[in-house]
Amino acid sequence: MNSRINSNYLKRLNQLSNNKNIERKNVNNNKNDFKNILNEKINKTNVKISAHAQRRLNQRNMKLNNDDMLKLEKAMDKAKKKGARESLLLYKDMAFITSIKNKTIITAMDKESSKSDVFTNIDSAVIID
Repeated sequence: MNSRINSNYLKRLNQLSNNKNIERKNVNNNKNDFKNILNEKINKTNVKISAHAQRRLNQRNMKLNNDDMLKLEKAMDKAKKKGARESLLLYKDMAFITSIKNKTIITAMDKESSKSDVFTNIDSAVIID
């Protein structure tokens, strides 16, 4: 009887030990998840892209990465401080018509598309380095 108790006791100890290892793995995974989410939130911009602008970006094979979006947001903030409402943002070989108030890209043009266009209904232009 005594050996059976010891054997059951040892089985239970092993189960508890395995559960602790699982819990440790979950804690480490949660730390990594939190770190990833925090980094995403820090690097996320508040700039929205309208459906029209998204279609133009896709049609013209224009790609914007997170750094690009941060630069566009910074330019929008600059324009807002100067009282702008609708701005033309010139960045790399792209042009964007933006609503400063809504922090929204209204439309997007590549270099070829913007050569022959006249930009109307804007009150400012920002050239981004």
